[in-house]
Amino acid sequence: MGNWDRLRSNLAELDRVMVAFSGGVDSSFLAWVAHDVLGDRAQAVTAVSPSLAEAERRDCASLAAEWGLQWREVHTTEMEHAAYVTNDGERCYWCKDALMEAVAPLAVAESCTVALGVNTDDLGDHRPGQRAAAERGAVFPLVDAGFSKVDVREWSQRLGLRTWDKPAAPCLASRIPYGTPVTLGALASVEDAEAALRQMGFAELRVRHYGDLARIEVPDERLADVVAQRAAVVQAVRQAGYRYATLDLEGLRSGNLNAALGLDSSTPCP
Repeated sequence: MGNWDRLRSNLAELDRVMVAFSGGVDSSFLAWVAHDVLGDRAQAVTAVSPSLAEAERRDCASLAAEWGLQWREVHTTEMEHAAYVTNDGERCYWCKDALMEAVAPLAVAESCTVALGVNTDDLGDHRPGQRAAAERGAVFPLVDAGFSKVDVREWSQRLGLRTWDKPAAPCLASRIPYGTPVTLGALASVEDAEAALRQMGFAELRVRHYGDLARIEVPDERLADVVAQRAAVVQAVRQAGYRYATLDLEGLRSGNLNAALGLDSSTPCP
């Protein structure tokens, strides 16, 4: 169970923090608590790149304004690095490495410690990005205070944060199978297809990118809804640049692309 007092105490001891703020449940909670504890000594920074959906970028700005966060954007350059574009099992390492490369100088200039919204559930996943961040000096306050994903959602609801029930929205690159290069075109197609399907009412989904084929994942209870709206679904996916639209009958399984790495896809990953 997450220890609320310990989280606040740990943040107070850090004195000045810069939270990597993606607008997701975890980083939003951490950014809010850090601001509540430290005031202007807490900052939030959002990494902007082609793998961040524009809707998520706008939501970061909206949340920062609502909560009065000291917030800024920083552009990252992972797409310029072959190790990231190659998209092997270490892609997330190079993503977080690019994040820290961009954020670390800002943190040094402000005498801040970089903090990431990693929770205890994340520790058992294949998330090499955590290693990259830790190697560059980032800290994980939620982990140190024992917060799981459930704890984060429960405390967020208790605090009245509208992010408490926000569906997970990992980076767009996580929709591209390992071994398939990350390209601007692929990221744009995924973003456009998912945005269109969300407008149709599918709040929780993934569009997995397989060249000209899109594999749609939704929760089991929504499978019939996709079929019922198949004409509109197909049109939306084709307008995003795909030739074929398929529905995964196993439903939404976060992190199932990790199966290619011989990992358990039941763990909550992108």
